[in-house]
Amino acid sequence: MRPVGSKVPGQRTGSAGPVRPTADRWLDEPPSEELQRRAGAMAHTGSDGSERCSEGRAQPAGERVAPAGSGPREAGRPQVGVLYVCATPIGNLEDITIRALRVLREVDLVAAEDTRRTRKLLAHYGIPAKLMSYHEHNERSQAPRILGVLLSGQSVALVSDAGTPGVSDPGAHLIREAISGGIPVVPVPGPSAVVAALVVSGFCSDEFVFMGFLPRKGRERREALERIAQEKRVVVLYESPYRIARTLSDLAETVGEERRVAVARELTKVHEEVVRGPLSEVAARFDGKTVKGEVTVVLDAP
Repeated sequence: MRPVGSKVPGQRTGSAGPVRPTADRWLDEPPSEELQRRAGAMAHTGSDGSERCSEGRAQPAGERVAPAGSGPREAGRPQVGVLYVCATPIGNLEDITIRALRVLREVDLVAAEDTRRTRKLLAHYGIPAKLMSYHEHNERSQAPRILGVLLSGQSVALVSDAGTPGVSDPGAHLIREAISGGIPVVPVPGPSAVVAALVVSGFCSDEFVFMGFLPRKGRERREALERIAQEKRVVVLYESPYRIARTLSDLAETVGEERRVAVARELTKVHEEVVRGPLSEVAARFDGKTVKGEVTVVLDAP
């Protein structure tokens, strides 16, 4: 397998050397029957819709994955590629690591939650990359195709719209299937709205719990709010700008109006705003207001 930073696939080693297939082939043509079989075996589901264990190559307990590009190929089997889980900026395009830029530049394929947004990021840094759509509505159907790319020996970068894939964003399914198939999964860390909001809240953050998005309605929402009321640590939530007023009001009723909260909006962007204070006051400030941008809520410990 080719690690990021090594020779670009497709380059000839000599005038008569073979040209290695590129990701273009995987986007424009179906993978071979053998790779389809192996990828399908890793990601198929049972007739009842439940997820089955992978039938691909399991990694024995304690076995170390060999560094990318090392070791001989098994007879009749291509060496697998690497799945890089890349964090991307949550707003400000300057908030990206040098390593992430190198990975995005050198992988064979970028699997993106929204190809339009990722294309803007890549264009900003002059990175030509082949993009494939991978989001919550197609992750089950696209996973075997991406696994086929990886099984062919090519590397893939998985990115979401912002932040890190798999954290309240698509990615966990593909990562789990890659691990089950013995494909190396490498994190490329970076920006996080959770951490950014936490550190500017002013609350003691030695211990905290991240709960993602609250359920929208019904018993699940009530139970989530009750768990928050019983929590003794700082709680971090994501919320839609369209539901933030209601969520703050529900939190005030559940945990008490005097509980301190910090609401961070449009973090790292031009209109960045952090509103801090007792829940009653902050809820009143957002009541009836039109809110734009992504919102992160940090609720102080009791």
